[in-house]
Amino acid sequence: MSLTRVHNFSISLDGFGTGEPQTLETPFGHAGERLHEWMFVDSTGVDGLFARQYETGIGAEIMGANKFGPPGWHEDPEWKGWWGDNPPYHHPAFVLTHHEREPIEMEGGTTFYFRAATPAEVLEEARAAADGQDVLIGGGATVVRDFLLADLIDHMHVAVVPIVLGRGVRLWDGLEELESTFDIESVASPSGVTHLTFSRKG
Repeated sequence: MSLTRVHNFSISLDGFGTGEPQTLETPFGHAGERLHEWMFVDSTGVDGLFARQYETGIGAEIMGANKFGPPGWHEDPEWKGWWGDNPPYHHPAFVLTHHEREPIEMEGGTTFYFRAATPAEVLEEARAAADGQDVLIGGGATVVRDFLLADLIDHMHVAVVPIVLGRGVRLWDGLEELESTFDIESVASPSGVTHLTFSRKG
């Protein structure tokens, strides 16, 4: 059976996966790009090795509405995501939203599907679309947390970035005793980022 994976999900020292407010000009709010700079600095070091792990074996992705677009994107029938005509996914991508619309086929093999569904329901559909490969839970923090609460994550990589945001959307809220479900390992990078990997026990 395919796995449900989270990769390269970055949070601040105080647990925020994005800042606020999220707008068209500031997709990550007041965090800017600081949560993700580690992915692009040292491609041959520890950070680069972790950043590349998501590249293999993914056949579909599930993302939240705020990853697909800024608040209110559903009111614009021309909005097709942040990434231009050829998004970086190159596989089916399922957007969890209260505002369903017809699928959007993009260049490079990406098709966006819009679903008002539970995590279990959309995961079943994404697994079928992944054709035996794994399903990536792409974020944001609310979506990753919802899948953890539903006990649907098999493997997770969280990068703890050495910044303090103070506000935004937190990952860990409501996830008490998460360590009872996963074996957790940590690797420190010279950049100051700590990479946490969560592997389901058993």
